Amino acid sequence: MASNFSWSGFLTRFVAALMLVFVTYNPEQLSYFHWIVADRDTQRLALKVFAGVVLLIGWTVFLRATLRSLGLIGTTLAIAFFGTLLWVMVDFGWVAANDRRLISYLLLIALAAVLSTGMSWSHIRRRMSGQVDVDDVDD
Repeated sequence: MASNFSWSGFLTRFVAALMLVFVTYNPEQLSYFHWIVADRDTQRLALKVFAGVVLLIGWTVFLRATLRSLGLIGTTLAIAFFGTLLWVMVDFGWVAANDRRLISYLLLIALAAVLSTGMSWSHIRRRMSGQVDVDDVDD
């Protein structure tokens, strides 16, 4: 059945979330955000707007799926989980608190992890509990 959870499916969702997050913004300044801010050339305005719409569609798909699957409380808990994990890494000295570039990367990866978990959660819950979401029932 195509709707079953698999680690390869989760990895695919995670890579897609990473691409969405890092294309939107990244510390290397090779992102949509930096393209819009740095290049005010109106000759490429149509391309910039088109790329923005494509990114907006991607964010809408991921955010809606995450909020529908995890709910507001689950999404908040997922953000809290990854946020406190980063805090533990800083507290134990594994990550320097003043290394903004590394912290930025870790936050972006954590955001992608939250999004991919949200995209996969219905599959994971079904596998763990046997419960099916109402949206998953075929007619």
